[in-house]
Amino acid sequence: MTPASAPARSAPRPAVRRRHRRGDAWWFWVFVGPFFAGLVLFTYVPIVWSLGLSFFDAYNTVTPSEFVGLRNYVDMLTDSAFVSSLGTFVVFAALIVPTTFALSLAVAVLVVRSRWGQTFFRSVYFLPTACSYVVASLVWKMSIFSGVHFGFANTVLAWFGVDPIPWLSVTTPPWYWLVIVTARLWLQTGFFMILFLAGLQRIDPSLYEAAAIDGAQGWTVFRHITLPLLRPTSIAVSLLLLVNAFQAFDEFYNILGSFGSYPPYARPPLVYLYFVALGSGQDFGHGSAGAVVLTALIALVALLFGRFTREDA
Repeated sequence: MTPASAPARSAPRPAVRRRHRRGDAWWFWVFVGPFFAGLVLFTYVPIVWSLGLSFFDAYNTVTPSEFVGLRNYVDMLTDSAFVSSLGTFVVFAALIVPTTFALSLAVAVLVVRSRWGQTFFRSVYFLPTACSYVVASLVWKMSIFSGVHFGFANTVLAWFGVDPIPWLSVTTPPWYWLVIVTARLWLQTGFFMILFLAGLQRIDPSLYEAAAIDGAQGWTVFRHITLPLLRPTSIAVSLLLLVNAFQAFDEFYNILGSFGSYPPYARPPLVYLYFVALGSGQDFGHGSAGAVVLTALIALVALLFGRFTREDA
């Protein structure tokens, strides 16, 4: 039989195509369904429930009892302790965002320019990212910045004749900021270094070669070539750092807390809401209202940051 006389292959019938589509959809839900169900059950349902609780009195229970409207929100926004917690966030963000940005960018530049051992240094700097925030906080508190003479920091200071410093028990000067900021720096610098490395590796090397031919080097090249071309990565890193600062909890709670108590200073929003909702009063109504306010602030800051950076482009 010649090719010309061979019967043409018929197209799949509509019923067959529908069965194929149903089979694809079934397998899609087989693989995606469990994760989607977990996302709905453990993320979206608690968010919606918390939003509902914020309009009710709910003491010692997560079941709404008495509808109070916006009273919980008014109470939280006029609560000096909650407002003070937002001030703590501002201080923490002002300290951690620029320092992490500068340090992670500097490390990324050094690693990408290294002629040997790039993989080794990249792994070494990224390794702290895998460490638990709780473990790192306890190491910082009990081993490095312990307020007694055998803490590592005080041991080093003793070599230079400096008396031991009670890092976490004094507010003048507020040495506890040094402990908290250095712990967060150690934990997250490696992650943002990887983001900057990805941005640096996308820059065309011919640009640096052209700059070298023109006699530009050092800071001039970094300012006029590297920084402008890293702008998208820099914006993303800055926004992530700001949001992460809003969500600070582990290092504050584990470094400053002791035996279920917490000092009246340096309470970021999540730590304060933790004691409101899960403290002795278990006030889930006000805690939920505070969580909604905090979420709205994070969304507002992210939108304003995106608008500012887009207009500045």
